[in-house]
Amino acid sequence: MIKKWSMSYPAVNGTEQRRVYVYLPTMYEAQPERRFPVLYMFDGQNVFFNEDATYGKSWGVADYLDYTDTPLIVAAIECNAGANNERLVEYSPYRFDDPTYGHFDGKGQATMSWFIHRFKPLIDQNFRTLPDRANTFIGGSSMGGLMSLYALLQYNDTYSRAAALSPSIWVAPDKLSGLVGRAKLAPGTVLYMDYGSREMGNHEGIRRQFSALSGKLMTRGIHLTSRIVPGGTHSEASWEKQLPFVFHTLLYEVEE
Repeated sequence: MIKKWSMSYPAVNGTEQRRVYVYLPTMYEAQPERRFPVLYMFDGQNVFFNEDATYGKSWGVADYLDYTDTPLIVAAIECNAGANNERLVEYSPYRFDDPTYGHFDGKGQATMSWFIHRFKPLIDQNFRTLPDRANTFIGGSSMGGLMSLYALLQYNDTYSRAAALSPSIWVAPDKLSGLVGRAKLAPGTVLYMDYGSREMGNHEGIRRQFSALSGKLMTRGIHLTSRIVPGGTHSEASWEKQLPFVFHTLLYEVEE
């Protein structure tokens, strides 16, 4: 079951209405006393419905979770669809320059403040969640993958597990590496992170950066699942194929 509505969001160009999606697991209504972990996701328009997806193809998350009877709530909100690449501003923790698109003032910290102080309380108040850190996860792809990685590191007191698919680690790699080194991480922090083999050529040195980042994350004691996806591309169709790996990692040894 997916509930869908719109709510006000303080976007970079002023307050606007954003579509919100909340997936409820198959046993939600049949077990009215039960509470569930929550996965928060970026780019909500691409998570569930092909007709809402930016490029006409979603991740198909609801179909997978229904098929596997996974006891998990998924809460997602659509990204900034501004014509001037405002999504890159909203989904970057850092200022950066892109040779094609220009300069971007990263507002990722403000984005995460809204997720933690507005979005999470809303979900916890209206659905039967397990609101504690151990049962609060975050995930996304591309710039949403970067934000998921950033959230796990910077806000580890809120998120215990994350999934970062094809994360845009080319954005301010030195600042990201510094965050990995100084982040205050609780024991048992879990991360799934991957990159498609066929997208490695999109940014110079990305294989080296991905390898170095994986190594540094492991030295911090993070329980890391790091993959190069054979034939993987930078697309929703490819990310959909990774769902078994993603959810196996996020829910492994999570107490029901």
